[in-house]
Amino acid sequence: MSLRIIFMGTPEFSVPTLAALAAAGHEIVAVYTQPPRPGGRRGLDLQKSPVHQAAELLGVPVLTPVNFKDEADRRTFRAFDADVAVVVAYGLLLPEVILTGTRLGCYNGHASLLPRWRGAAPIQRAIMAGDHETGMMVMKMDKGLDTGPVALTKAVQIGETMTAGELHDRLMQVGANLMKEAIGKLEADDLPLTEQAEAGVVYAAKISKAETRIDFARTGREVHDHIRGLSPFPGAWFELDIAGKPERVKVLNSERVTGDGAAGTVLDDNLTIACGEGAVRPTRLQRAGGKALAVADFLRGTPIAAGTRVG
Repeated sequence: MSLRIIFMGTPEFSVPTLAALAAAGHEIVAVYTQPPRPGGRRGLDLQKSPVHQAAELLGVPVLTPVNFKDEADRRTFRAFDADVAVVVAYGLLLPEVILTGTRLGCYNGHASLLPRWRGAAPIQRAIMAGDHETGMMVMKMDKGLDTGPVALTKAVQIGETMTAGELHDRLMQVGANLMKEAIGKLEADDLPLTEQAEAGVVYAAKISKAETRIDFARTGREVHDHIRGLSPFPGAWFELDIAGKPERVKVLNSERVTGDGAAGTVLDDNLTIACGEGAVRPTRLQRAGGKALAVADFLRGTPIAAGTRVG
């Protein structure tokens, strides 16, 4: 026996969960994803989401409503007569009529240890805050923002140099296995639900462009966590005077090192940069329009002398 599942997701992060549920023998009756967006080198081509592409390979019907305000979209959802909806990074806040539109409700794969980091950017925020642990949770969705009761949890350690991209890839696989286990337990009527704690709620706001600039007045640890929390996208950056004009330079990896000086000052020929306390050394950088380079390669093409101020 298998469950009839509506899958709802959009980015690459969601794809392994869709694949795992299909491989487990469940019937994916429909996939909902965000509509195609402009993309390509000139931004003129409409590009289907990674989930859209994966669903087509599986031969599953794909629907891309802008929202669920239209009664016709709501009727279509209910008409699939699904047992359960599985939601992983879909990108829409679902109305109650959708949350209750399947026999067993909607289950969400969320990339944090709830109630810490509810919201849009839990992976980046956990690293930027210097957390040593995060994880995946499967919860039954309700009308709130990531407030529903939790079914299963899998903790993941955050290494000292782990970037958001690396953590994303780890949680992506953990989440797929956890959701497969949860849906198996749900099918067997053996999936426990535990209400979230009322204490410890923290919200993971969407990353804004205004906070991507590196503030070297912060401590070396905070700057390092900021850099890796925004790597590889959107990327933390500093401004550097190159050939007489300011240019943004992204820092994709860094390490905490010893050093003392005015915040934002380059302390040596290896690009150690003083912070408000301690120092950091970028280890992989990228000029606008250029390739990501190891620091030694970057400095061969763009020498930065000790005493230079960056920020």
